[in-house]
Amino acid sequence: MKNANIIGLQEEDCQKIAEKLNILLANYSIFYQNTRGSHWNIKGDQFFTLHPKFEELYNNLVLKIDEIAERILTLGSTPAHNYSDYLKVATIKESLEVNDATKSVENILNSFKVVIDLQRELLDITDQAGDEGTNSQMSDYITEQEKEVWMYNSYLGK
Repeated sequence: MKNANIIGLQEEDCQKIAEKLNILLANYSIFYQNTRGSHWNIKGDQFFTLHPKFEELYNNLVLKIDEIAERILTLGSTPAHNYSDYLKVATIKESLEVNDATKSVENILNSFKVVIDLQRELLDITDQAGDEGTNSQMSDYITEQEKEVWMYNSYLGK
């Protein structure tokens, strides 16, 4: 018996949700690599502030990447795993500006906007499908990330 039947969801809904989750996975993966790049390459008087903050963020992102991939598997689909595929569907683009504190934080905020918007779309889709598992996951991510947005905006004085 397929996963969808066992967890009480329609296969068509699972496929639609998994497709959207794969787009989210792609965006998280680019977000993660950009954050690692900032962590490695940050320069200037904010180094000691941002270096550990970026590490904290990319460690959190890699956990979410794994959780999203496992959710895709739970829904009976296959998570994408190639960066070449991620680059085709991700809204977040690779960042070349990883040395400057302000630009790195702005890039992080723009990345949060993309993933939060995608997660809100998933809330609507999963609510209609009765997919409480994915819905709860996205809701938890949004709650956590809204606080992160506030903190990074505060760093920028906004």
